[in-house]
Amino acid sequence: MGPPSSSGFFMSRAVALLLAALAVALLLALLVLAALFGLCTRAPLSEPCSRWDPDAAPSAPGGQEELAPTPKSGPAPEPAVTTLPPDWRLPGPWDQLRLPPWLVPLHYDLELWPRLLPDGLWERRLRFTGRVNITVRCVAATVRLLLHSLYLDHELPEVLGPLSPGARDAAAGRVPVQDMWFAVDTQYMVLELGEALQPGSLYELQLRFTGPVFKGTREGLFLNVYSDQGERRALIASQMEPTFSRSVFPCFDEPALKATFNITIIHHPSYVALSNMPQLGQSERDVNGSKWTVTTFYTTPSMPTYLVALAICDYDQVNRTERGKEIRIWARKDAIANGNADFALNITGPIFSFLEDLFNISYPLPKTDLIALPVFDNHAMENWGLMMFDESLLLLLPSDQLTVKKALISHIVSHEIGHQWFGNLVTMNWWNNIWLNEGFASYFEFGITNYFNPKLPRNEIFFSNFLHGVLSEDHALVSRAVSMKVENFTKTSEIHELFDLFTYNKGASMARMLSSFLNEHVFIGALKSYLKAFSYSNAEQDDLWRHFQMAIDDQSKILLPATVKSIMDSWTHRSGFPVITLNVSSGVMNQEPFYLGKVENQTLLTHNGTWTVPILWMKNGMTQSLVWLNKSSEVFPEMQVSDSNNDWVILNLNMTGYYRVNYDKLGWKKLNQQLEKDPKAIPVIHRLQLIDDAFSLSKNNYIEIETALDLTKYLAEEDEIIVWYEVLANLITTDLVSDVSKYDIYPLLKKYLLKRLKSIWNIYATIIRENVAALQDDYLALISLEKLFTTACGFDFEDCLQLSRELFRKWMSHPENKIPNPIKSVILCYGIALGSDKEWDFLLNVYTNTTEEEERIQLAYAMCCSKDPWILNRYMQYAITASPFTFNETNVIEAVAASEVGRYVAKDFLVDNWQTVSERYGTQSLVTLMYTIGRTISTDLQIMELQQFFSNMLEEHQRITVHAQLQTIKNENLKTKKRSARIAEWLRKNI
Repeated sequence: MGPPSSSGFFMSRAVALLLAALAVALLLALLVLAALFGLCTRAPLSEPCSRWDPDAAPSAPGGQEELAPTPKSGPAPEPAVTTLPPDWRLPGPWDQLRLPPWLVPLHYDLELWPRLLPDGLWERRLRFTGRVNITVRCVAATVRLLLHSLYLDHELPEVLGPLSPGARDAAAGRVPVQDMWFAVDTQYMVLELGEALQPGSLYELQLRFTGPVFKGTREGLFLNVYSDQGERRALIASQMEPTFSRSVFPCFDEPALKATFNITIIHHPSYVALSNMPQLGQSERDVNGSKWTVTTFYTTPSMPTYLVALAICDYDQVNRTERGKEIRIWARKDAIANGNADFALNITGPIFSFLEDLFNISYPLPKTDLIALPVFDNHAMENWGLMMFDESLLLLLPSDQLTVKKALISHIVSHEIGHQWFGNLVTMNWWNNIWLNEGFASYFEFGITNYFNPKLPRNEIFFSNFLHGVLSEDHALVSRAVSMKVENFTKTSEIHELFDLFTYNKGASMARMLSSFLNEHVFIGALKSYLKAFSYSNAEQDDLWRHFQMAIDDQSKILLPATVKSIMDSWTHRSGFPVITLNVSSGVMNQEPFYLGKVENQTLLTHNGTWTVPILWMKNGMTQSLVWLNKSSEVFPEMQVSDSNNDWVILNLNMTGYYRVNYDKLGWKKLNQQLEKDPKAIPVIHRLQLIDDAFSLSKNNYIEIETALDLTKYLAEEDEIIVWYEVLANLITTDLVSDVSKYDIYPLLKKYLLKRLKSIWNIYATIIRENVAALQDDYLALISLEKLFTTACGFDFEDCLQLSRELFRKWMSHPENKIPNPIKSVILCYGIALGSDKEWDFLLNVYTNTTEEEERIQLAYAMCCSKDPWILNRYMQYAITASPFTFNETNVIEAVAASEVGRYVAKDFLVDNWQTVSERYGTQSLVTLMYTIGRTISTDLQIMELQQFFSNMLEEHQRITVHAQLQTIKNENLKTKKRSARIAEWLRKNI
């Protein structure tokens, strides 16, 4: 033995033996952990780790043995099944959101067996079993197989092949599966194969699995429990979009990976099973004396997994035939018997026919089912052949004649039918272009409704339904463009977040703007070409632009300043929108990004590039030729006017462009003069536009608030209620008139507006008193009247208060005298505010005996309108001591705190009851109450006092978050205070 190193250390033999023993023990422990880890498979939500066990599958009714998936016979050894944490595995394709392009699915044979029974025991854990055989074509040699799978337990899969093309080869060879593991973060099941799959060859993947039927959420397979014919019942339905198919069956869950499907559903004989295609056949399966029905369906066209649909229900239906194809509306038996589905049935067929004729492409399926689900979070879903709807959006009740419900159902049904072409027939290649589905379906929803109701004011309705909401939310620094880059996506949750108003409303606005600077003939012609070229396939945004460019190139009348792609990419790849400013003295027009709260010297440096802007415009009421602004600034001499003539100019004809318009002082002055001289010379849509643009621009520091207020001087002559709605939406806000600290502006605004409001009030008060039924088809009145009545009664306008008393008392005395729906919330509120405990107790009794959720919410809020502190205290006490289900739809404490009197009453109530309130509504409700009660704070001292008041109620992490939010509220209130002072000063000069 060599000499020890001079820098070494001495170790006794005993210590050495001890360390060796510890090392062996540590090694053994690691081996045991590794072995245990290797036994783990992807577990259901309630179990951390489990191995496939046919005997552990859900039992059949009455304890009978069920048809559990059984392994194929053969000597192949069972591989290890693992779930690898991200930091334990090597980097690979399982780390990417997109599937590797190794395999292309061609066909699925899918069988699903949910264990839904008509026994009423739906609180128990409900599961399903299933099996799927997927025929795939190998594109690139691989020894790995990746599919999507989420919340599913799997038996060992088998891989058969290569298959003989065009034949189901039962004698095909087997590719050994050596390992199966799951990448949880990216929701993949990974199969490690014993030999490589060969390019060009076909294979069949055979998989068996079980999974949960969800109860609290409407995704994957989910359960609805409801009441029908006096009984409690249940159904199962599906929602696969965007990425929930993988929680129902293992699949290639991407929109471009289209395939055909043969679907089989096993269900209890008392239920009917529905799917995308018509029923092919039925048979009976006996499982240890328990009878089950096996329903098979015809093969679907090629489609993405997110359109796979099924329902198992005890429903009735009404039907009709449209051009030889059956249309059925399925709903609760009570609803069918009461005729609630008839309206939807009568409009569905004509909408299909209209779109078939418009695109010259027939609807390819032999039938269409529309099913009304008791609860459906997604509102509606366009599955081919089986469209799903929340029943509130499909069924028309007799009481809905004086609501917007008929128009709403028309819009929703039109939207989903539009998807049969935009989305189902031609599908976007990936989710980054989901607007190609939703934007065009939204655009045609609007067009279809207008076609069947030509008297509806087309532009005003598009503004109200689509444009107003998205312009209020969009701005230059928002991170969301309509069309996003694929590489921007790293998580599945980011796909789900795409289903927002930018995809729907801005997408529809993009389509409308494109149609406006072309013409209807070219626009529809290009879409026909696009739909025909990509039928049963997938498309990118550039494919759409290419077909529009082809349509442009085939004609000579329409000249564009750039290619369609260049023009439209400047809108779809960029967040926000421009403000177009015209100087009418010089004719100079410029564009800049719209910011929330513009600051000095803010330039395009913070927002890359410019938009190519189509400018449709009018001068003195006459439509002018289209011009383009494709630079930051340009001169248009034809738009000049002088101070000495009567000319006026309005940009953005019919508001078809997705931008706001600003003018120099002379431009706004000319428009003011025209409004006061002859407002009807300016079309309704542009009176609406002027109010909307001016108040938005003033709020965000582009123009002075006085410029916007000047536009309201003419209002005594305004008889269009939608314009009044827009004025009141901007002036009658909580921060301006509802808080007691605004005592200076309230009387001024009251005097100014009531003087101008009386004319429009008299029109609609007369209709309500004499012939309220006349409002049933006046869509704009139905959406605007509540704001008009709230303002009039809120300003103590005697006729409004008197009408409220009349209608409330008539209803109290004779419940058959229904309060008109458009103003029901206002009348209920002021009936309580002007009444005593007698009226309040009456409303509580109505609430107690009402089962319809929407009406219960309306009644619960109305009871907060009392001006008596003792009544409000009693109400809050009821809320926290009665059964949680009594006031389950409404947080009563928050609702009370939102009113002026209630704010102080709720604060006092919390002193003694905050723990009970927290238990009843959750700790987050205390945070919300803090914001509600402190909505008027404007000093740091007020923040400190509020925090001290709530200090014992909130947890530490909540206190930190709350402090930052209260600072934001304070800063906003200080801005509002300055704005209010300027409004008050303007009012003093103009009353």
